[in-house]
Amino acid sequence: MQKNTYKLLSEELHIEPKVLDLVISAEEDIKGEFAQLDDIMAFNQYKVLTAFQKNRISDTHFFWNTGYGYDDAGREALEKVYADIFKTEAALVRPIIVNGTHALTLTLTGILRPEDELIYCTGSPYDTLEEVIGIRGEGKGSLAEFGVSYKQVELTPDGNIDLPALKEAISQKTRMVTVQRATGYGWRKAVTIEQIEEWATFIHDINPNIICMVDNCYGEFLDIKEPTEVGADVLAGSLIKNPGGGLALTGGYIAGRQDLIDSISYRMTSPGIGGECGLMFGQTRTMFQGLFLAPKTVNGAVKGAALCAKTFEKLGYEVCPKAEDKRSDIIEAVKLGSPEAVVAFCEGIQAAAPIDAYVKPIPWDMPGYDDQVVMAAGAFVQGSSIELSADAPIREPYIVYFQGGLTYEHSKFGVIKALQTLHEQGLVSL
Repeated sequence: MQKNTYKLLSEELHIEPKVLDLVISAEEDIKGEFAQLDDIMAFNQYKVLTAFQKNRISDTHFFWNTGYGYDDAGREALEKVYADIFKTEAALVRPIIVNGTHALTLTLTGILRPEDELIYCTGSPYDTLEEVIGIRGEGKGSLAEFGVSYKQVELTPDGNIDLPALKEAISQKTRMVTVQRATGYGWRKAVTIEQIEEWATFIHDINPNIICMVDNCYGEFLDIKEPTEVGADVLAGSLIKNPGGGLALTGGYIAGRQDLIDSISYRMTSPGIGGECGLMFGQTRTMFQGLFLAPKTVNGAVKGAALCAKTFEKLGYEVCPKAEDKRSDIIEAVKLGSPEAVVAFCEGIQAAAPIDAYVKPIPWDMPGYDDQVVMAAGAFVQGSSIELSADAPIREPYIVYFQGGLTYEHSKFGVIKALQTLHEQGLVSL
């Protein structure tokens, strides 16, 4: 860190020198990891650029349409670009997909039918998917209500997909097997592309008609390949996470085989209409531009996650993944051990934000979650977790989940402010 920057942080932003020195030391320890992350970023930047050029994107693709959205050239071009990036036959990219859970729900309900069986093979799905599946809540509109059965296969103790147990779980009714790439509110590493390739090959060798679906939230551009390049049939995610690059105002995407995308599109709108309608509400330009910037934005976020890991490792905390581990999502989990520490960490992240920095996050009963959740996110786009944010369910063993940062420098400042707040409240000793 340059002398002037250090002086600004310590004198004008009132960061204690002990905090700065620890973070600087952690950064020096992992500088070698950054070179590999930069190479992945460069590969994906050129991959995205190639998709734009191949599809002859021009400013005419940014124009508005109205009404039903018939013949929207921008929407069609955007979906072709996504299909090229994810190496799939087709894609849906829409602002009417409200979040990642909605994209996943459309995928599940668009494909699965009564008497089908769904298997999750990365343990418990993300909290908001539990009600969609029907393993929690009132079951209204859930897969269970429509006669879709569910099984769950836990990961092995070392965090791998348990292929022998999965083989035992598969039955004649099994229609879809799903991997959640990111950790969610779990204590495990994200599932890597290599693991996904092994899993997809394994499933298709057993029965090529079983659909391999990947929840790709938080995982885009973390590797030089995406799950659909190594055998997954369909994947889904959110535009206010990685692929929106911080510019998409809302939306989600689904990419995969043409027949599957067709079925999902009929659930998204209606049978017979599918993807031919759907207004973009003037969002096409920001979706294109955000996608173009996404590899660089993701690079900053994943560097910040590695810095967070190394900083708290040096203080003796358990972190997942470790700073030098191969990463397959942008999330860093830190086991803080108390609700007070979790809330203080989130207070620090909120105080580092460009928006609503004066607000103090408090735990609350958030819809779709079984426990109270505390969330820190002073974002330009509400709920955008590619922007600097942190959240945690208030439950033992009190793990906070840190992610995002539109630039590495901002992600780094989030680590600094989280540590400063913990120190000021007497919850960590430096």
